Amino acid sequence: MDASLGQAPPKRILIVGAGISGAVLARELAAAGHSVIVQDERRHVAGNCHTAQDPATGIMVHEYGPHIFHTADDEVWAYVTRFAEMMPFRHRVKAMAGGQVYSLPINLHTINQLFGRQMSPQEARAFIAAQCASDIEEPKSFEDQALRFVGEKIYATFLRGYTRKQWGVEPAELPASILKRLPLRFDYDDGYFDHPHQAIPRRGYTEMVEAILAADRVELRLGTAFEGAPPEGVDHLIYTGPLDRYFDRDLGPLGYRTLDFERIEAPCGDVQGLAVMNYCDEETPHTRVTEHRHFAPWAEVAPDRSLCFREYSRDAGPGDTPYYPLRLLNDRKRLSQYVERAKATSGVTFVGRLGTYAYLDMDRAIGRALETARVLNRTWAQGGKAPAFVHDP
Repeated sequence: MDASLGQAPPKRILIVGAGISGAVLARELAAAGHSVIVQDERRHVAGNCHTAQDPATGIMVHEYGPHIFHTADDEVWAYVTRFAEMMPFRHRVKAMAGGQVYSLPINLHTINQLFGRQMSPQEARAFIAAQCASDIEEPKSFEDQALRFVGEKIYATFLRGYTRKQWGVEPAELPASILKRLPLRFDYDDGYFDHPHQAIPRRGYTEMVEAILAADRVELRLGTAFEGAPPEGVDHLIYTGPLDRYFDRDLGPLGYRTLDFERIEAPCGDVQGLAVMNYCDEETPHTRVTEHRHFAPWAEVAPDRSLCFREYSRDAGPGDTPYYPLRLLNDRKRLSQYVERAKATSGVTFVGRLGTYAYLDMDRAIGRALETARVLNRTWAQGGKAPAFVHDP
């Protein structure tokens, strides 16, 4: 028995979900001496981060939409570099609005272009401050935050229509916290993220997750749906699927948005000149176009082939892949009810973006999985009972 377990006997654990959270937990628990089964109803690992080489073009495709790994957490960065060669990738996004192409996130170039000015950083800062709705002291909604943060014109040009398409509700119904994640810059920096570590695995996320799962005492079962109860002989269940689905949605479904992808195979080497173009006008039905050859500029692909996808956002139904939790007022109320039920359920721990109904970037998902593994290992070593949540929704 592994010394880190103290006097506690090793457990047999079932992890439902072979995404990043499930994979990291499997490896860390197995390293502590436990036996782990990881099962997933899909026939691939890595969850929504799944990547695969397109047979028609040879391009590595992010099958569920683009994922760029970015973090300021050195522990998480050290972890992923154990399992993949991480290639530096500086994500840049442009926005189409009113027939013009603008730089995102909103920066000094965006401001000068939109207002037809040649302002310095100090001038632009004062100019935007004058545009803002100073009477909104404590923004409660996305719309409040936008008007307080950037003013009416920037909000109407870049945020209002895009937000309605992406979330399917009025911006006044969304929490202000969604917009707080977006930077506003008064220089010409057009990098989408600020984190010191920004990269994509050279051979894709699926190979990275496969490497994480390739450990002693880890058994992988793909194409295997969870039927609602762990099989005989399992001591503990870790559930990374949707929290409401675990309880058969009997309190009603939690709200999610899902994505539909329209494939565009192009007989040229470059369609739009970058990986992501956002379409902000509400009359344009899709939210963005992604060109996947630009996510791997180091890869060797045919110079005369490219592959793009138009993305359309809509409410997720029972059979759809859930992407973004809505967390509207009714969702938050229902979530609290599901959380109380989960805490009253023994023998299961809920983890990850779906299990805790939270929008998590990959680095946060990994960091939370590592912390959850430490808590579970310590709790079991001390003879305690594993909590339903290490990170309370």
